[in-house]
Amino acid sequence: MVDQIKIYIPKETSACSVGSDLIAEKINALTQEHKHISIIRNGSWGAFWLEPFVEIEINGNRVGVSYLNKDISHLTSIEEFIDDFNNSKPHNILEIDFIKQQTRLVFSRIGLDDPLDLSQYCNSGGYKGLEKSFEIGQQKTIDEIKKSGLNGRGGAAFPTAIKMQTVLDQESKTKYVACNADEGDGGTFSDRLIMECDPYSLIEGMTIAAYSVGANHGYIYLRSEYPLAKYFLTEAIKILKSHNLLGKNILGKNFTFDIELRIGAGSYVCGEETAMMESIEGRRGLVRSKPPLPAIKGLFHQPTLINNVITLASMSVILLHGKEIFSQFGSGKSVGTMPYQLCGNIKQGGLIEVPFGITLNEMIYDFGAGTFNEKPVHAVQIGGPLGIYLPTHLLNTPLTIEALMDLNGSLGHGGVIVFDDSTNMALQAKFAMDFCAIESCGKCTPCRIGSVRGVELIDKIYNGTAVKADRILLEELCETMETTSLCAMGGMTPNPVRSIIKYFPNEMIV
Repeated sequence: MVDQIKIYIPKETSACSVGSDLIAEKINALTQEHKHISIIRNGSWGAFWLEPFVEIEINGNRVGVSYLNKDISHLTSIEEFIDDFNNSKPHNILEIDFIKQQTRLVFSRIGLDDPLDLSQYCNSGGYKGLEKSFEIGQQKTIDEIKKSGLNGRGGAAFPTAIKMQTVLDQESKTKYVACNADEGDGGTFSDRLIMECDPYSLIEGMTIAAYSVGANHGYIYLRSEYPLAKYFLTEAIKILKSHNLLGKNILGKNFTFDIELRIGAGSYVCGEETAMMESIEGRRGLVRSKPPLPAIKGLFHQPTLINNVITLASMSVILLHGKEIFSQFGSGKSVGTMPYQLCGNIKQGGLIEVPFGITLNEMIYDFGAGTFNEKPVHAVQIGGPLGIYLPTHLLNTPLTIEALMDLNGSLGHGGVIVFDDSTNMALQAKFAMDFCAIESCGKCTPCRIGSVRGVELIDKIYNGTAVKADRILLEELCETMETTSLCAMGGMTPNPVRSIIKYFPNEMIV
């Protein structure tokens, strides 16, 4: 009897960008006459420095090899490919430290199998969380989320259950759930990984959220720069509708829920929840004044629960395994696990899901193996383009919501970007103001005009033409933007600038 062979080739953006589609095309051509060999386009394990990471499974034994910069165009048979694979010292990716040291809860399925294989998803506990939610009812579902300690993973870290309770308590007959998948921060990709590698977990989480608050319609607001995520979500929604897991009377219960995918138009500010709602409703993405809060008067003037991808996907994990799966880790606002995204000048970049509290030093050296070019680390930016820069003497800072707040920063979406000592920090300060000037929706003066004036002032400092009054003016401008901007776009732009002035004063000399 011939052994059944499975060849796993990732179909995920980072893997595709370095040739996984070409590898799949070549291997597919070599296996046309071999019925005992199947090709599975799985997701990425999140160890991006290994991509494209190709795996072969024979009789349950699954091992893999990095095919980065490997040429297989000369191979003429599948036997040649397997010999080449075996000669490359394949290994089980679960045994490498980068993966082994993680605590994967929300990302436990990524990389394992075809993201659209619904039977595999259900066999690994999929939709058991929704079944439990139906069993215990709306209020107890919200209570489970509350007891788990889950806070929003999009940056604000607002208690998720409070939002849910507020929407449930509204008397409106029409309510919505909106998933903010406009992951626009540079160096962040955890939302994308869920959508491309485990889309059903997001949709199940949205369905749990919708049931618990009494909503019958949901929107996923996806950034246009994620075409592969669009494909997986579109296909996943079709498959779930055909299996009665979306639409009317889900799982035979008197509950109807549909999801609509909305594609953004490239605006960074639409990651802000009120601008996102404007865009979903068909208008230009301008920030709304609050109150009213979206939970009371949101989409189409109806109560709306808004969360990001990771927050919603976490709900299915919590309902499946129980609140203790999260509450056993961390304290305060920093409860559960957090997906950190490590990139920049780093040898081993990728996604790292661990409990809150890991230090930057552990992140950079235990997981990232130091800088890619072997130069010394000079600065680390945390929380996206509007996050603070920290110097090397603060690398022992624990990555918690509270620790970053104490440093006047934010953990944000969990992005960690490493810079070496060739980086000019004055130019990084300018980048923050420039970014705001380009991406501002233009509704409020501090953000629209303040960012332009900020670029001008930092240019003078960089060019050596600034006087002491310019430095004072820059600090006053930062304070004005922080305290008077309508949303976090303008309010957080001063954060990277101020951190550079504070921690890298010699690079911002007037």
